[in-house]
Amino acid sequence: MKATVVGGGLAGCEAAWALAERGIRVTLHEMRPERKTPAHQTDRLAEIVCSNTFKSLDHTNAHGLLKAELRLLGSLLLPVADGARIPGGTALTVDREVFSGEVTARVEAHPNILVRREEIRTVPSSAIIATGPLTSDALAHAIRDRLGMDGLAFYDAIAPIVSDESLDYDRLFRASRYGKGDGDDFLNVPLTPEQYGAFVEALLGADQHVGHAFDDAPYFEGCLPVEEMARRGRETLRFGPLKPVGLPDPSTGREPYAVVQLRREDRAGQMWNLVGFQTRIRIPDQKRVFRSLPGLEAAEFYRFGSIHRNTYLNSPAALTAHLALPDDPQTLFAGQLVGVEGYTESLGTGLLAGINLARLLRGEQPVIPPRETMLGALMDYVHHADPRRFQPMNANFGLLPPLGQTIRDKRRKREALAERALAAMQRFVHDIVEVTV
Repeated sequence: MKATVVGGGLAGCEAAWALAERGIRVTLHEMRPERKTPAHQTDRLAEIVCSNTFKSLDHTNAHGLLKAELRLLGSLLLPVADGARIPGGTALTVDREVFSGEVTARVEAHPNILVRREEIRTVPSSAIIATGPLTSDALAHAIRDRLGMDGLAFYDAIAPIVSDESLDYDRLFRASRYGKGDGDDFLNVPLTPEQYGAFVEALLGADQHVGHAFDDAPYFEGCLPVEEMARRGRETLRFGPLKPVGLPDPSTGREPYAVVQLRREDRAGQMWNLVGFQTRIRIPDQKRVFRSLPGLEAAEFYRFGSIHRNTYLNSPAALTAHLALPDDPQTLFAGQLVGVEGYTESLGTGLLAGINLARLLRGEQPVIPPRETMLGALMDYVHHADPRRFQPMNANFGLLPPLGQTIRDKRRKREALAERALAAMQRFVHDIVEVTV
């Protein structure tokens, strides 16, 4: 049996290894060095071009829990990262040269993997496409032609997401504008003239991120950074995302001077999105500025805002539950292309895609880990998120189903979530994953 993997990044290498370890002969296509990208500096596989940390190893951290699950599932890249580790506290920080060099050596030496240095310009079958945010124009157009014009995005404008349990509900009120929907679909932060003025000043004084050339993105008038709107005039936000019209405060019976709205991000109401707050403010200043809002003083951020160039699929609308084409279940997608953020999230979807394509080639059904696991919850989000508002997501505890008991201590709660997740992943591995070298 044969398979194709397109893209030699983290997700592509993990997918190719998972297939090869299951007896599938894999051709891994990487377009570098034949065709370069604005970000990569070498022709090595699994080159990491931004931060050199895979984040926390602590199981009470969402990224640490996801790593523990992926080790159970048979990850290649995480053990390699262990061998390339350099001091970085509790984070898995690596020497990027050692890491990519070792991944390249192992992948190229595998008897079931053939690495070909060429650009793929069409959508193959019996394949995993894991080309990431820098997918070549030719392949991106081929994917869009296959999925339709609304199936592919080239631009991220992401608003922050905060934890429900970190909000001060005494300072917020529930309401939908003009009582639409169920009438209380949004959380609202009422602002006085003084509070609004202070918030605008905080936005104007915040430090803005300037990324790599490949991160540069044009500002669309319908989706401006919140700080850019503030620069256009002190009242701009009051007539934009902070307009109070149709939102009377129950405590006064009158519309506030301005209102920040939070929209539910998940079915369980554990995550809330700051509506219209896409931003290029650096993370430390995002914490400072957004925590200056009443009721958000202790806000815990599950995702920070950003704006950057990013090629990704509208996966909820375009792909199946195992992230394949609706008309070809053996053409799967993985990595940032499916709408996940982060190194560990990308390699995790690649690993699962490799497992599933191997199963499909053997005539078996694809599998998804339980929602109680971090990987399963991330896959569930990518498949079931609202396609009208879909934005890439990273691992966070807000994705997991609530516990059946109330635990108020945050660390104890996360320990319980992690224990449940790892037990579920162990059962999943025992039931369905059979590696045949």
